[in-house]
Amino acid sequence: MSLTTPAIAAPGASTPDAAETRTYEVRTFGCQMNVHDSERLSGLLEGAGLVRAESGAEPADVVVFNTCAVRENADNKLYGNLGILAPVKEKRPGMQIAVGGCLAQKDRETILEKAPWVDVVFGTHNVGSLPALLERARHNDEAQLEILESLEVFPSTLPTKRDNVYSGWVSISVGCNNTCTFCIVPALRGKERDRRPGDILAEIEALVADGAVEVTLLGQNVNTYGVEFGDRLAFGKLLRACGGIEGLERVRFTSPHPASFTDDVIDAMAETPNVMPQLHMPLQSGSDKVLKDMRRSYRSKKFLGILEKVRERMPDAAVTTDIIVGFPGETEEDFQATLDVVEQSRFSSAFTFQYSKRPGTPAAELADQLPKAVVQERYERLIALQDRISAEENRRQVGKTLELLVTAQSGRKSSETHRLSGRAPDQRLVHFSVPKGAEAPRPGDFVTVPVTAAAPFHLLADPAGPEQYRLRRSRAGDAWDRAQAESCGAPAQAPAAGGKGVSLGMPTIPGRAGN
Repeated sequence: MSLTTPAIAAPGASTPDAAETRTYEVRTFGCQMNVHDSERLSGLLEGAGLVRAESGAEPADVVVFNTCAVRENADNKLYGNLGILAPVKEKRPGMQIAVGGCLAQKDRETILEKAPWVDVVFGTHNVGSLPALLERARHNDEAQLEILESLEVFPSTLPTKRDNVYSGWVSISVGCNNTCTFCIVPALRGKERDRRPGDILAEIEALVADGAVEVTLLGQNVNTYGVEFGDRLAFGKLLRACGGIEGLERVRFTSPHPASFTDDVIDAMAETPNVMPQLHMPLQSGSDKVLKDMRRSYRSKKFLGILEKVRERMPDAAVTTDIIVGFPGETEEDFQATLDVVEQSRFSSAFTFQYSKRPGTPAAELADQLPKAVVQERYERLIALQDRISAEENRRQVGKTLELLVTAQSGRKSSETHRLSGRAPDQRLVHFSVPKGAEAPRPGDFVTVPVTAAAPFHLLADPAGPEQYRLRRSRAGDAWDRAQAESCGAPAQAPAAGGKGVSLGMPTIPGRAGN
């Protein structure tokens, strides 16, 4: 079923010259799934003849907001941004604004009521309709609202404009069959739908053919992959199949659910060379009582048992997590249980956030909602503990020699330090320098360097000389050069050692999310 409602478009809107090239911008709020959906939105818009607006330029002709309904103050962030664009749109005849994603799926008519200058509102199930809805809004001179209640087409069949040539997201499933009391995702994304293995592997092979050396498999509960076609071992099989793709050097996945995490997946990780020793395992709480109230169908003992098995098979694995502080009814004893599990788990990092009510979730109706001051104080204690552990775990890396995948993002102080950035196999961020006289890498190339220092959130690698630095140029680096030549007319040249630093980049995940 679809819901289509006309609304009043911004006054003075008119259709621009058809021969004029229009620009677009996609602004993403939310999780990895939103980031990947935004790549598809970009692909659709470019397929419709639009070009990406340059960074720092005036607002694009088409601005698309891909929204989140899970993060705190998601609606305030959206409406604040829409409010800023309202006067801009009034002065720009033909400019269009679209709102999609989880918040659009949830709020629907409310968006047009609060921001009648929006041209298109679309949901999570009809991403592919965006170009047609924009054109309909222009033709009819009225806003278009279209929300589908079930998936129109699997998103991975849509064209994609990827942020990086050397790495990419690959969606293996959409939706979620769990009923966590704090989460509205199942209501907005629907029940789990799984792609066929052959389609997934074909997409990965196409990415590798285009130059990618790394992929991240995505699913709301990625390790329940196969539930739709009745194969509970399908995810482990998929990981092993990735190991057979020539040219694919790094495979990651996010996010699994502890309740469904099985030994065959651990075996597949340990026995498949290109599956990286990294695991993001959402804890949410270390209290069994709170986990029960959250409807998380595992307990702390099972969670710790998974980590023990992972580290037994992969001693160098880095584990990250998600934690919610201040869930309704959480006592000081419950919170202490979380601190205890965090201490035992030795996470390399954690996405932590304070519980806040989400309309439409069972937890919002629970008694014993905690005072903000209590939640804040516990949050600060948890952050202090995890920061200490992160620093300790990073210091254990000093002296190791790591091969890094060079990213297109440098540190904030790169212009001063002349360091570039890369990701270790376990996904730790490493800022490294290129010895004088050595060849500098391109994004997508690999460098092998010694870790010389550590901070809580990154490592430093400053080779003493060329003998401690090894560059491995890759197909991904070649692809980066081709992409730069296509967009700029010249290949990207890395700086000479000791020269001015380069701003390189890798897409980041805004905010923090639970699973």
